[in-house]
Amino acid sequence: MSSEAQSLKKQAAEYTVNHYIESGMIVGLGEGSTSRLALECLADNLKNGKIRDIIGIPTSEGIRSKAAELGISLSTLDEHPVIDLTFDGADEVDPNLNLIKGGGGSLLREKIVAQASRREIIMVDESKLVPILGATWALPIEVLPFGLGAHVEFLKSSGGEPVLRKNKDGSIYQTNQNNYILDTNFGKIENPAQLGETLKTHAGI
Repeated sequence: MSSEAQSLKKQAAEYTVNHYIESGMIVGLGEGSTSRLALECLADNLKNGKIRDIIGIPTSEGIRSKAAELGISLSTLDEHPVIDLTFDGADEVDPNLNLIKGGGGSLLREKIVAQASRREIIMVDESKLVPILGATWALPIEVLPFGLGAHVEFLKSSGGEPVLRKNKDGSIYQTNQNNYILDTNFGKIENPAQLGETLKTHAGI
């Protein structure tokens, strides 16, 4: 990553934390490189007394570990089912603010935390802006391991080319929920809402 790109990510992260997070908030902690920069800024603001009494709700085990390491107080959705604000990143953003997310592999937890949030801020730099979704990223789709072959066939019949995500050692990547991810190339996604509705019809996605 270039120093300019890293600088833009840091600017987005710091702007979010400094302008939107206030003392006493329950804050959802998203996954991704920009979210980790925001996490560091949040920890700095807590340490220097700019804000206080923040409780974080992490969207992944990796973010949970990082936040704990930085000294941020953490809890769960069971304890705090309503979140004041969540910050998160995205892989692609189109002109209508439709998103592709899931590059970091925390799709399901991110969606659950987002649904529980009064407000969600998506932090992106200009490299994530695209004229149409699918321009640079396949669509990550989290699926249950049970019925994997059926999930693959459904996505193929819906116009996609699914590829099972794997780790560097060749083993199957598993999410924090022990699900699989099918990175599915639909080409340029002309109608994201319609595709979303189609995917919702299939049990296991």
